[in-house]
Amino acid sequence: MSAIETSHYIKKNSFVNYTKILASPFVPTISVIAPAYNESPTIVENIRSLLSIQYVNYEVLLINDGSTDDSLEKLIEAYALTKANYTFHQKLPTKKIRAVYKSTNPAFKKLLVIDKENGGKADSLNLGLNISRNDLVACIDADCILEPDALLKMVKPFLESEEEEKVIAAGGVIRIANSCLVKEGKIQDIKMPKKFLAKCQVLEYLRSFLLGRMAWSKINGLLLVSGALGLFDRKILIAAGGYNKIVGEDIELVTRIIKYMKEKGEKYRVVYIPDPLCWTEVPETYRALGRQRNRWTRGMIETLTIHKNLFFNSSYGVIGILSYPYWLFYEWLAPIVEFLGIIYFVFLIAFNLINWESFLLLATAVYTFAIMFSAFSILSEELTYHQYPKKGVLFKLIIIILLEPLFFHPYVMWSAIKGNFNFFFNRNKENWGEMTRAGFKSEKVS
Repeated sequence: MSAIETSHYIKKNSFVNYTKILASPFVPTISVIAPAYNESPTIVENIRSLLSIQYVNYEVLLINDGSTDDSLEKLIEAYALTKANYTFHQKLPTKKIRAVYKSTNPAFKKLLVIDKENGGKADSLNLGLNISRNDLVACIDADCILEPDALLKMVKPFLESEEEEKVIAAGGVIRIANSCLVKEGKIQDIKMPKKFLAKCQVLEYLRSFLLGRMAWSKINGLLLVSGALGLFDRKILIAAGGYNKIVGEDIELVTRIIKYMKEKGEKYRVVYIPDPLCWTEVPETYRALGRQRNRWTRGMIETLTIHKNLFFNSSYGVIGILSYPYWLFYEWLAPIVEFLGIIYFVFLIAFNLINWESFLLLATAVYTFAIMFSAFSILSEELTYHQYPKKGVLFKLIIIILLEPLFFHPYVMWSAIKGNFNFFFNRNKENWGEMTRAGFKSEKVS
């Protein structure tokens, strides 16, 4: 279903003239909200990326969430920032603002930097919702680099939506920027990551975005718009209560605004765009990866717990009958079942109860299925956007396909188990976590 929908989108989009959207004075105004916490290695390049977006009427709100590194100092120096007076109506409760900065350079007039007390990502996003005065808000991670036409492509579903079925949110494909060359806030040379874990995540992201979310979008059952990049109707976000201050604020928000629309009896759509719109740096060490997946698991469990009344609830349509049960059984419980299966397998070995012929046949079947599924995701990528055209990349991806089930997936599963343990027995209230970033390479491309 995803493959068919992606093919349909590409064919339909080939007739779109985005310059007309760019030139139109009637397109919705957009506020790009980028929370940042200790993003010193990448912050200057990332903001430069946001300021070079191709869109007619937008602003960039950088929320510095009490960073303890030199992120703010770098921004002040790079963009000639000075303190400014700024008034707004606080509709959502947030931590206290320390200062608001604007640039003295007219070239950076779209940039507004807000320095606040540390309150976590959700608190920063809510502050951005308070300060924004525009129709739509693009909530992104400050460590991401947007494609110049990202907003043009994401606003298109909002322009096409009808009053009786309003588009309330749109998400896009997230790609991996590790080892890519960046110049003036733009991806200049796309390269396959050098580190093994980052390569595995390239494969993982292809499966997730190209082979999953397009199908959920087609049946209007999408529960997750990635926190790295999402475009939302600002009034609906505020009416629904803004971001909840939990670890998985992105999936919880989308679930809540869908429930809000359902309970009001209004038709809606949450859409997904398969274009590569955003590039982000992913963990390259097992420790950083484990912390990330632990955090994702805790956020998912908390969201499913908060909205447990969705479970097989037909009054909520597709999300109650299909989406919520899928997340419960396949995203939450699957790692637990897998882990218990491994323990049981060890027990069978200990007591010499294994039928080794049956085991080898079954293990081969499972491993082969995993390879085929990953291979199909690469095929979809090659037939659509072909982001890695250089020689040898396809061969590297094939090698990763063979190794990933053995050396990457088990660790992700174990991180999910630790996330479950932390949630139920040692609730970790950490909202951000830290990932050591290498920063983007910015040397000139020959």
